[in-house]
Amino acid sequence: MNLVLSVGVTLITLAVILGCFALVIQTRKSEKYKEATEQTLGHEFDGIEEYDNPLPRWWFNLFVITIVFGLVYLMLYPGLGNFQGLLGWSSKGQYNTEMAYADEHYKPVFEKYAALPIEEAAKNPVAVQMGQRLFLNNCAVCHGSQAQGGHGFPNLGDNDWLYGGAPDTILATITNGRTGGMPAWGDALGEDGIEDVANYVLSLSGQPHNTDAAARGQANFQALCTACHGPDGQGQQALGAPNLTDNIWLYGGSFADITQTLRNGRAGAMPAHKDLLSADKIKLLAAYVYSLSHK
Repeated sequence: MNLVLSVGVTLITLAVILGCFALVIQTRKSEKYKEATEQTLGHEFDGIEEYDNPLPRWWFNLFVITIVFGLVYLMLYPGLGNFQGLLGWSSKGQYNTEMAYADEHYKPVFEKYAALPIEEAAKNPVAVQMGQRLFLNNCAVCHGSQAQGGHGFPNLGDNDWLYGGAPDTILATITNGRTGGMPAWGDALGEDGIEDVANYVLSLSGQPHNTDAAARGQANFQALCTACHGPDGQGQQALGAPNLTDNIWLYGGSFADITQTLRNGRAGAMPAHKDLLSADKIKLLAAYVYSLSHK
């Protein structure tokens, strides 16, 4: 937060608190009667009249105590712009402290199972369960709780891999992340060319297509797409280029989906977890992912 905004937030916060205090004091001073009285305010509703009694002292004291508590709290903890509080507490600091304690406390447990080769850990029920919990906390938001994937996020249980499903490859993917990109061909091909290539791509996986359009699209595919997907469309795991012949699609395999991909391209990213999880946790996570397609 920049200095001007910090000062503004601080002034507004203090003004509101002090304004509340001034309002309570002014209300107390303006009371006509300081003790309980039989005098009423002069209005009646359904036979009920309101006495002109002062605010109960205990209630008034609670207001004052609340205001004082708020000021003391803001002196001890963050809340006034960039001021961190006299105690130096922060939610991030508390999180880091608790995570450091947990890492130290559970480190021997993770080390025990992470010492196993990934293939063996993938067969160990305890190791798999630990990896599953790591998956649910770190990966399920994209790949789903059952690792079934979704639009733009691969299914991890079908043994169809963009970068390969070997244990070391999965470990590298989780550790360092992946960045994939499909260039947009809309300007180069034009709309008719996009539709022709889309029909050819449909033909590669045996889906219904326009035969004449597919024949025209084959030439453009060979000229523009084989560098990544290969001349037969079976992809290259070294590049993360998907196999177009197996009818498994990351962004959808309908004619509309394929034309959208060709026209505008796609950009996908798998975040690196090396700064988020320890090496032992990443290995157990890799073992769980490996186990999904190796029952």
